[in-house]
Amino acid sequence: MSGLIRMFGVDPGLNRCGWGVVEADGPRLRYVAHGVVKPASQDALSERLRNLYEGLRAAMTGLDLSHAAVEASFVNTQHGNHASALLLGHARGAAMLACATNGLSVDEISATEVKKALVGTGKAEKEQVAMMVRRLLPAAGEVTADAADALAVAITATHRAQSLITRARVRA
Repeated sequence: MSGLIRMFGVDPGLNRCGWGVVEADGPRLRYVAHGVVKPASQDALSERLRNLYEGLRAAMTGLDLSHAAVEASFVNTQHGNHASALLLGHARGAAMLACATNGLSVDEISATEVKKALVGTGKAEKEQVAMMVRRLLPAAGEVTADAADALAVAITATHRAQSLITRARVRA
């Protein structure tokens, strides 16, 4: 099993869906690409979901991906907006389907795990995560918050996958 991982990370959203790709070969982490899919907010939900799906599928074209990860959603049942959570779930489903139809298995990574992996605390602010993405991937340049979050998901999922590969080799 090769140590090369090319991870497609997604920060799902119905209005702005960030995506980012990183590559790792052992300890070396390399920026590959990033972007944001922005469906028109005035479109019907079904059309927006189709646009997310097609936009993410197009983003994956030619990138020779090996893995994918989507940020898992968290809903505070006491203070959360359940309608917003349901809409976010639809966006996550479109993202997962886009990855799966490209032949990728999809890991789900919680925002807390991403923050802890990049900043050291699960309660880090978005700006702290974006700063660490810029530090780890200087070739990415300035990225929007959505794309930075997607790159952070990709970085975290890559580290998780490398850890699983290492454990499998030790057991073999």
